[in-house]
Amino acid sequence: MTATATPVRTRPATLVVVGAVLVAVVVNLAIYGIGRAAGADYEFTAAGGSPSAVDALTVAGFTAVPLLVGLTVAALLRRWSWVIPTALVVAPVLAVGTILVMTVPADFDTASTVALACCHLALVPTSVLALRALRD
Repeated sequence: MTATATPVRTRPATLVVVGAVLVAVVVNLAIYGIGRAAGADYEFTAAGGSPSAVDALTVAGFTAVPLLVGLTVAALLRRWSWVIPTALVVAPVLAVGTILVMTVPADFDTASTVALACCHLALVPTSVLALRALRD
């Protein structure tokens, strides 16, 4: 009797990374839109005292760039056994931690703060699922 090897399931890393980034951008833009509908104005006082606002492009960029960089680094280094387990801790910590560093200190109205915090939180399952897909 011959033993047959179990097929290894592999996903192209590029597909995982790009797919996760696109999903995250769409989800965060939906959250942004729901926030707008709930009355969020996304206005804050920038450095120097000038008024500024977070727009949809900013939300898309602040979603896509860090996630793209982080997942790309994880994908490139995933052969090292410690990379994905470490990223599975670091990604959620950064997503939640940046709420405390970026969103809470700004002088947003309550609806804006809640919506933007939800955008940060939405990155947790997206990044975890993508990292798990890279691991398999």
